[in-house]
Amino acid sequence: MTNESIHTLLSRDVWCILGLPFDAVTLNDAANHVRNSIETGERCFISTPNLNFAVTAQSDEAFFESVVQSDISLADGMPIVWLAKLLGIPLRERVAGSDLFSHLSEQSKSPKIKVFFFGGQPGVAAIAHEKLNQQSKGMESCGYIDPGFVSVEEMSRPDTIQVINQSNADFLVVALGAKKGQQWIQHNKHQFEVPVYSHLGAVINFVAGHVERAPGVWQKAGLEWLWRIRQEPALWRRYLGDALRLINQMTTRVLPLVVYSYWLKKSVGAELLSGKVVTEQGNPEIIRLSGAMCHPYLQPLQQALVANLHNTGSDISLDMAGVSYIDGACIAKLLLFQGFLKRYGRALIFRNTPKRVYRLLKYSGVTDRFEILSG
Repeated sequence: MTNESIHTLLSRDVWCILGLPFDAVTLNDAANHVRNSIETGERCFISTPNLNFAVTAQSDEAFFESVVQSDISLADGMPIVWLAKLLGIPLRERVAGSDLFSHLSEQSKSPKIKVFFFGGQPGVAAIAHEKLNQQSKGMESCGYIDPGFVSVEEMSRPDTIQVINQSNADFLVVALGAKKGQQWIQHNKHQFEVPVYSHLGAVINFVAGHVERAPGVWQKAGLEWLWRIRQEPALWRRYLGDALRLINQMTTRVLPLVVYSYWLKKSVGAELLSGKVVTEQGNPEIIRLSGAMCHPYLQPLQQALVANLHNTGSDISLDMAGVSYIDGACIAKLLLFQGFLKRYGRALIFRNTPKRVYRLLKYSGVTDRFEILSG
């Protein structure tokens, strides 16, 4: 990864919600990101976590890593937006993967975005291929594959990847179920010549007309789940599970984080004005932090992380002894940086971690993501 790409990674406006990083972007921002990736050929892996996705990632390391290693993480679900508001996080709107796809499809642009469909129920991808070419103003389908119900390894054969690459697609839409879809992308993304790729499971059904999207009013009210159950009654079990998970997360993490953050901000007072970052002389792998590490005062931390990345080939340690507060923006950036280090067998270590910081990390759902040493 080049200096420029590391700076791009750490410059993302990301926030931690339920242990995952979410980009604070609008639908237009996300669409522009996609178009820019297509124009420049720069790879863009889009993840679209909803509540079910976020909770599952807490106990599934590979699932979690697929989000952290994504190039953009969109809040696909009103519960995520509601939690963000409760936490004071500036997540401006829900950006569902299906909304992003529809937005790009409805915009009359030249040349059209070439889409390749991979997955879906038997026969659905073929119908989606035909209907997209009949109806879309901004997209055209250049191919599809229905791999059937086989393993990730079986659907990752060289000839399968070759068909996708030779289609000259701009956007690879995957529909295999969230866990399997993310796993398949992670397994094969280094071979893709397609610039943009994402698991957008419901999109194929929507394009094919097998499932009708909820009206906009229902979506904004957070009632799309009820509309989906009306069309697919078997989904009631999943949504009931999501409701129970939401209650659990509210009582064990979100509300404790809201209350503790409020109390901590009141108690430390002026210390929250900004934070301080110092690289220890003679030990480039140690970065000393003090004060409040929070948005929008994270530029010095970003610079120190990038500098230390090149000054040492070992693990990087953050001395947290003087830290009074850490917010969701800082935690999210550290998750992204940790995800980068893991690719090279390295780690980000928190040293001399005060109890107040540990509690913030615990309520944010990330204590298992770092090596955390107490003071």
